[in-house]
Amino acid sequence: MHYGKIKPVTIENGPGVRVSLFVSGCTHCCPGCFSEMTWDFSYGEPFTAETETAVIDMLRPDYIAGLTLLGGDPGEPENQRALLPLLRRIRRELPARDVWVYSGYVYEDFLPSGRANCDITAEFLSLCDVLVDGPFIAERKNRMLSFRGSENQRIVDLRGTEETGSVVALLPETEG
Repeated sequence: MHYGKIKPVTIENGPGVRVSLFVSGCTHCCPGCFSEMTWDFSYGEPFTAETETAVIDMLRPDYIAGLTLLGGDPGEPENQRALLPLLRRIRRELPARDVWVYSGYVYEDFLPSGRANCDITAEFLSLCDVLVDGPFIAERKNRMLSFRGSENQRIVDLRGTEETGSVVALLPETEG
């Protein structure tokens, strides 16, 4: 996997002060995407063991709330596989940090018959707390929305969704 950028301190992609990792590779290619260069799976730098350790170290300070994965699309099956060791390490070493994932896929695409599902998807999602799902749709762009770019996107509580068996949204669909 490649990545385009790591922001060690950011407040725009989830609650609190966060580390944001922009992975490379996206098959959605949404018109109006703010990070179009990350559509290319080989854009940026290789994500190595050293990069993983650097991300872990960025997450260590007490003022960091968690990690946000975006890009590109962390939900692409090849990116899920590449991110799994990092997520396992976060849960092992920094269990108080939350993990937000932005994906052009909707939650249902990650289910067993979905197009984003692969051999490790269940574990991938179990190591994440929140999924901001759905493609960016320029015609539905709304700058008043919290933590999402267009009105079709949901902020899905993955733990609550797993417990209830149906999608649990953290913000009302009409918020804005």
